[in-house]
Amino acid sequence: MSVWLTQYIDAAGERSVAATMDGDVPRRVIGIASTYDLAMRAADGGSTLSEVIRQQGLGDAVDLDAAYAERRVLAPIDHPDPAHLHVSGTGLTHLGSAEERDRMHRKPAGQQTDSMRMFLMGVEGGRPDRPGAGVQPEWFYKGDGSCIVGPEAPLVSPAFARDAGEEPEIAGLYVIASDGRPMRIGFALGNEFTDHVTERENYLWLAHAKLRSLSLGGELLAGDLPADIKGVSRIVRDGRILWEKAFLTGEANMSHSIANLEHHHFKYANFRRPGDVHVHFFGTSTLSFTDGVTTQAGDMFEIEADAFARPLRNPIALASEETISVGALER
Repeated sequence: MSVWLTQYIDAAGERSVAATMDGDVPRRVIGIASTYDLAMRAADGGSTLSEVIRQQGLGDAVDLDAAYAERRVLAPIDHPDPAHLHVSGTGLTHLGSAEERDRMHRKPAGQQTDSMRMFLMGVEGGRPDRPGAGVQPEWFYKGDGSCIVGPEAPLVSPAFARDAGEEPEIAGLYVIASDGRPMRIGFALGNEFTDHVTERENYLWLAHAKLRSLSLGGELLAGDLPADIKGVSRIVRDGRILWEKAFLTGEANMSHSIANLEHHHFKYANFRRPGDVHVHFFGTSTLSFTDGVTTQAGDMFEIEADAFARPLRNPIALASEETISVGALER
């Protein structure tokens, strides 16, 4: 059974969590102010999310349409201390992803790019029949909890950025139980915002291209992710569609299994620190950048997928220039 969770601010200004279960309407989970609280209770109590929700009880119906319209819906997961939420991702994981990346890093005819080599390694060994046996994917660090925004909130591009590009993806959301076990809460629709101009200039600058905001849709799917997900990514400028393209995701369209991606992330002991939260992006195969699109402030990203009821929408904003000065504690 799937459970849908939404973090929101109620009419009184208090944080709450709504759960949609058993085909019912969304209802407030009594006594729960955050998805993190709910997930940690389940992880440390040896229970499922559904069991904890039923123990707490469900209250009044929640008008999520109004919450979205009034921008009271939050990102689906956060942490009381944003430094204990880690955002990361894996690239070249989808059956169409290598072509997009390869177009950014062309080599002379007959020579494979490192991106294509990495992709082919995933095709050959990314879906093992037992944990730990698969090839490791490309991996990157995105930031901590302070870089996450929710539906309708601006994605702020740094003043030094050379591009502000979308990446429509599914993200896995996890907590680390008190005994150090990684526990998946569920999945959310995401936009893994990236500077593709910097990445194209030198793929070793991928880390620089990734360190910035990202957005997550308000719906958290706590249950199995459909294997075949169809979506559409678009950019709207001045009320008109500037660019639009379909994308495919889910394991049926991936060169790596989700279990393999999870294994190669959580095999590192420092990613199994009790009480931490992890948001891990599983990759994409569709970018407006490789179609020659240059975004600008005010453009609206819209990402929708048939596994989720609502689109994820975020406008682009530009940060002001900053002067960074490093001081010395002693001269």
